[in-house]
Amino acid sequence: MRSRIAALAAAVTLMVSAGAIAASPASAEGVPGKPNQFYAYCAVDLLGIPLGCTETDAEHASHICQYVLTGFGLGLDCLQR
Repeated sequence: MRSRIAALAAAVTLMVSAGAIAASPASAEGVPGKPNQFYAYCAVDLLGIPLGCTETDAEHASHICQYVLTGFGLGLDCLQR
């Protein structure tokens, strides 16, 4: 029972944090010709998965990202530049 409560709490926390991130990226520079995409700098884990992305300008960007709807709420879909 405790594990179910912990899993539910983690899911709610993820959805709330994703909702906070979902605000339009004010400091990010948009990708020309792609209104849903923006430049971001992301750390990458050992498997090559982007983590800890921060919105930035084209000069400092390591990835191009966009927000996507997942089964857990909003998420980021990023491609390395």
